[in-house]
Amino acid sequence: MSTTPSKQLETFPNPCPERPYEVQFHCPEFTCLCPLTGQPDFADIAITYIPAELCIELKSLKLYLWSYRDEGAFHEAVTNRILDDLVLAAAPIWMEVVGEFYVRGGIETSVRVAHGERPQGAP
Repeated sequence: MSTTPSKQLETFPNPCPERPYEVQFHCPEFTCLCPLTGQPDFADIAITYIPAELCIELKSLKLYLWSYRDEGAFHEAVTNRILDDLVLAAAPIWMEVVGEFYVRGGIETSVRVAHGERPQGAP
């Protein structure tokens, strides 16, 4: 697998599709660019999901998130796009992406987006 930033997300078969379980990823070093000023925006991206048939491969996720470093994007847009791309790749039962964007101009931004319904009794 390459080490070049990429929008290509890889998956692998869920090893326990009969059991609902939760997977969490935490990326405290996410970076994109402000689309108005071109200055870097830093964020903590948290991804939580309940897999169906596929799981997200970790290195491809790292390269995917890294691919935003040179892209201009509003916080709301990039958080929603991350969710959309991950759902398209893995078709999870449920997924949530939270972007906690660090203070710029005295304002911290938090964006929370979700896909699907979290099953009752799920972890």
